[in-house]
Amino acid sequence: MPTPRFKLCLLIDDNFIDNFVTRKILETGNFAEKIVVIQSAPEAIAKLQSKEIEPDVIFLDIRMPFMDGFEFLKEFDTLHLDDDKKIRIYMLSSSLDPVDFKLSSENKYITQFVHKPLTHKVLESLSA
Repeated sequence: MPTPRFKLCLLIDDNFIDNFVTRKILETGNFAEKIVVIQSAPEAIAKLQSKEIEPDVIFLDIRMPFMDGFEFLKEFDTLHLDDDKKIRIYMLSSSLDPVDFKLSSENKYITQFVHKPLTHKVLESLSA
């Protein structure tokens, strides 16, 4: 089995089933040494701010209660975490709204918009 491409992958999504499926794909695809799942964007911001977690890559959902994916990105910007190392952020969403896709493509932190569910084929293309 190949060496994982990333040390720490953070998955931010409020949906338990989506997290279960995505985590399994990431694990079986040997994508990262460690996968951390957080079901709330505010909690993820707090853990990033305290440096409790320092991910190389983040999979971020758009539609979440309390703070959506775009609000997360605004808060993320204030943390200045990306100044030291480039964290790859993939917007992982089931949204078909062209506005969501446009906002994702215009955001300086978003590496790519990925439609749910994540598949091994898509994961391989991200690892290329």
